[in-house]
Amino acid sequence: MTRKEARFCYEYCIDLNATQAAIRAGYSERSARSIGCQNLTKLNVKAQIQKMRNSLEETAGITSLMIVNELKKIARTSIGSIYNTWITLKDFEKLTDDQKACISEIDTKTRTEYQYDPVSDEKRPIKVEYVKIKLYDKLKALDSLTNILGYNAAIRNELSGKIEFEKLSDDQLNEIVFRVLNTGK
Repeated sequence: MTRKEARFCYEYCIDLNATQAAIRAGYSERSARSIGCQNLTKLNVKAQIQKMRNSLEETAGITSLMIVNELKKIARTSIGSIYNTWITLKDFEKLTDDQKACISEIDTKTRTEYQYDPVSDEKRPIKVEYVKIKLYDKLKALDSLTNILGYNAAIRNELSGKIEFEKLSDDQLNEIVFRVLNTGK
């Protein structure tokens, strides 16, 4: 394995972006995309990346399953699960561990307000505590899950043979023109 390939392996493990890893490893920006793809097909590079990722997961005690489970908690928890009514919160101690794990921020404020007392015919000051709870972003969790599970993986369609352009819809023609202009294929 060359020094650049070894550096590519390290850089790839950071963000799993082959093009950016190739650039950071010292390859030319113009050829980084193709070199990144080529490197990912080399058996020694693939083995090194897998070894590094396994080592990192083992050291950190993190697995893909653990990440999926954490994201699943966020995706399934709603703000309604931490309220008794639309205005009163459940006691924090009564929340499940999963519900507590989905809270990203708790902000409390105490204000002095005045309440009318009909007996003394005057306003009395009372302390009112306001609690604002923010959960982790459900949409981001769902996006991350779809990425991890591969639901939004790019689909590559190869065109071969004779194309009868008159039978294609406008959308299909636009897609072909877009691909030819952007990829040359």
